[in-house]
Amino acid sequence: MLNFLLLVFTLSFFCFQIMAQETPPAPAPPKPIKVPSIKEKKLPNGLTVAVVEKRNVPLVAVYFLIGDGASKEDLKKAGLANLTASLLTRGTKTRSASKIAEDIEFLGGELNSGADWNESYITLNVTSDKLAAAMNVMADVLLNPTFAQKEIEILKAQIQDNLSYNLRQPGFLASYAASVYAYGEHPVLGTPESLESISRQDIVSFYKKAFAPGKAVLIFVGDISLQKAENLARRFFGAWKNSIAEETVAKEQNSNRTNGLEILVIDLPNSGQAAVTYTKEIADVRRDDRKRYFEASVMNSVLGGGYSARLNQEIRIKRGLSYGAGSSFAWRRAKANFIARAQTKNESAAEVAELILGEIRKLSEQEVSGEEIKPRKAALIGTFSRNTETNFQLANVLAELYALGVSTDEINSYVQEIEAVSSQQVKEFTSKFLGDGKLIIVGDYEKMKDDLLKRFSSVKIKVLRASELNLEKLQTE
Repeated sequence: MLNFLLLVFTLSFFCFQIMAQETPPAPAPPKPIKVPSIKEKKLPNGLTVAVVEKRNVPLVAVYFLIGDGASKEDLKKAGLANLTASLLTRGTKTRSASKIAEDIEFLGGELNSGADWNESYITLNVTSDKLAAAMNVMADVLLNPTFAQKEIEILKAQIQDNLSYNLRQPGFLASYAASVYAYGEHPVLGTPESLESISRQDIVSFYKKAFAPGKAVLIFVGDISLQKAENLARRFFGAWKNSIAEETVAKEQNSNRTNGLEILVIDLPNSGQAAVTYTKEIADVRRDDRKRYFEASVMNSVLGGGYSARLNQEIRIKRGLSYGAGSSFAWRRAKANFIARAQTKNESAAEVAELILGEIRKLSEQEVSGEEIKPRKAALIGTFSRNTETNFQLANVLAELYALGVSTDEINSYVQEIEAVSSQQVKEFTSKFLGDGKLIIVGDYEKMKDDLLKRFSSVKIKVLRASELNLEKLQTE
């Protein structure tokens, strides 16, 4: 009898444990995210200085938006902005690339430069007592670059090597093609053909036109006051002039609009896996439209913004067709680029494509339950909170807002804005903006062909060999 009671107790205990594991606690009410006030000062040359004081540790993160990004180049010169910005730290009139690295290392800092679609930048992390010395190096790389031909060739070769490898990877190749085919843009890192065509004169010309104090924002986050930041900005960048008087406006590039689903297959024979991506350029949504931005954020969190989101649940957890599926937005000032993606076996590519489209359709037809949307909002808020914890993370968030023309007070209203989005708004956003996109599948076509033609019999399917892919040609087709 005693053994029987012990057995019952043990089984009851383990059942309770299993139930406890299967029923996670409800998310706690979100805490407001409070960032110290963002103080600004504009210098006579047009340079904006922005400061967030965080005195808890003697560190300062500097994020310097120095001018235009890849949006100012065309496909034939794709990669020009990134090349130009990256070369800043590869030699000045008084410092070689190795000397720049040595000087920053001696100060215990980290200095980097580069470009993305919206802007070019230089970033610096250093202790507050070494900030002035580190900014002396930062000013040197910005104002006195030499763009030595040797360094240009070295950097181009490095990027070409990376491209050569990545263009054999289905996931990268899908995004690479989508930049032109779906979004009417081009790869920020460039193409093999465009990189080959970029000359030193192209780089010097872009530097003079794209980088200017009137376009720049110098962001400090950490152990520093506005007065000290202003003094440093005046000392190192007060004499920086706008070399070209007229301000050029970044062109918003758009793909050719179509009605109905389009499918592009990039045939990569002997590929071990296939990349399946659904893409949609949303040309009617501005980043500074808070209502639309937060609707998009909550919608994406439900659809593909994490492990518990619908795409991953449906494709990975329920069916085991992928190691992970998700979705995201890439924001521009006057539009947004949406992508949902997964990698799978070639033989299941068509099924995964159908599942992605099915989940988007469901979200456009049925409201999300309160039980589902609440934890997805909590996940968004938690991620945002973590992304503003360190000095550099907060500087990065601020830099994105400045680059996209969004008011910085959005940071402190983030929680309230997310909480205000309703299930009805999520449904309406999905229905209005995510239909009629372009499906791009990269993989071994022979292994997916029959199933793809069967599942999408009414859709025109365009097939291109990966070895023959030319983005300029794809742009005009």
